[in-house]
Amino acid sequence: MSDRQSYDAIIIGAGIIGANLGFEMSKAGYKTLNIDKLPAAGYGSTANSCAIVRTHYSTWAGVAMAYEGFHYWKDWKNYLEVEDERGVAGFVQCGGVFVGNDERYSKTVLPLFDEIGIPYEVWDTEQLTERLPGIDTGDHSPPKRPDDDAFWDEPAKQITSAVHTPIAGYITDPQLATHNLQRAAEAKGGEFVFNAEVAGIRIEGGRVGGVDLVDGTSIEAPIVINVAGPHSFVINEMAGVADSMRIKTRALRHEVHHVPSPRGMDFEKDGMLVGDDDLGTYFRPEVGNNILLGSQDPECDPQVWVQNPDEFDRNITEDQWRTQVLRLARRLPSLGIPSEKKGVVDLYDVSDDWIPIYDKTDLDGFYVAIGTSGNQFKNSHIAAYCMVQLIDAVEAGHDHDSDPVKVKMLYTGLELDMGVFSRNREINEASSFSVLG
Repeated sequence: MSDRQSYDAIIIGAGIIGANLGFEMSKAGYKTLNIDKLPAAGYGSTANSCAIVRTHYSTWAGVAMAYEGFHYWKDWKNYLEVEDERGVAGFVQCGGVFVGNDERYSKTVLPLFDEIGIPYEVWDTEQLTERLPGIDTGDHSPPKRPDDDAFWDEPAKQITSAVHTPIAGYITDPQLATHNLQRAAEAKGGEFVFNAEVAGIRIEGGRVGGVDLVDGTSIEAPIVINVAGPHSFVINEMAGVADSMRIKTRALRHEVHHVPSPRGMDFEKDGMLVGDDDLGTYFRPEVGNNILLGSQDPECDPQVWVQNPDEFDRNITEDQWRTQVLRLARRLPSLGIPSEKKGVVDLYDVSDDWIPIYDKTDLDGFYVAIGTSGNQFKNSHIAAYCMVQLIDAVEAGHDHDSDPVKVKMLYTGLELDMGVFSRNREINEASSFSVLG
């Protein structure tokens, strides 16, 4: 860190959204400092993100943000406006198909696609098997665990919904994407400090005044933004704003597993993102002809809430590994069951309704971009852009609570009502209440 100890804005966190916020705020003329307790940008939960790009969300705002975010990823190199000595993160636009029998697609998601203009096709089982040879098209709903005898039942009917979106895909290296944003922010004058832990939020005259670090350093700034991911509730408690927020956040332990592609199948080359409501999973191609496999958090799966985000079990559990791999084997019957457990364990920063909080707080100058619930990696750019518009307006005297800021998005021209992401909103019952958003 430079000798200068005063900034226009301090951003707590240097994950994908924190780094992107540093870039967008620096572009807007703020002198910014990102502070992260880890040794580099994107080394926390961002590094273990599945980095999926998709537009399947349960709300208009979710779909609109994801569609806008897709355009940023397609224009990634130009968006950065700088060269990174480590290279540029790649976007693999492999397409995605979401299968299931519920009415969420036909009655909720597809009308949103039509309204916003998302390209899609509805496939029958013949089209699905033609595109993904070897896939089982049986209806296995609702999601179950292998200790339930019904898990092993042969499906009595076929799936009735397979929605294909050609613009879906994934980012090959989420940590590199974050490093790209760090370099982009630095090129605009933004600064980053790592291995630095926030010990307290400074408050002066009823307004935020900066932060104090564990090493005794005090840094002044009239704006502080909490983008601390799974530690967000800890930072909110330091700032004294946790109790005044209707929507809370907490940390949820989550496992993602890696398995080899089925024999004879090159899933890395020929596969795509698959969201499987019937089995409660999602999976996508991974380097080395592997498959990355995650859970949609169905009701039958236990949720492990973490009180201390610095202390949790980072080991793959036998029970969840077996459950997830056997679920995948139901959809891809030729899948071999590996003897070695591989994957990652990290935390989601989950809000009460699994929809993010992008907002001001009751402490003047203290803002939050939190509660991303494992589904906002793809939206980091538009979330950062919207936060800058919100901060600009509030700092200029606008009452965002009574008259929510509206943001016109740059690529699609859609207008986003930031009140949807208010800390004081009612629980959004349209949410999937899962990582799907």
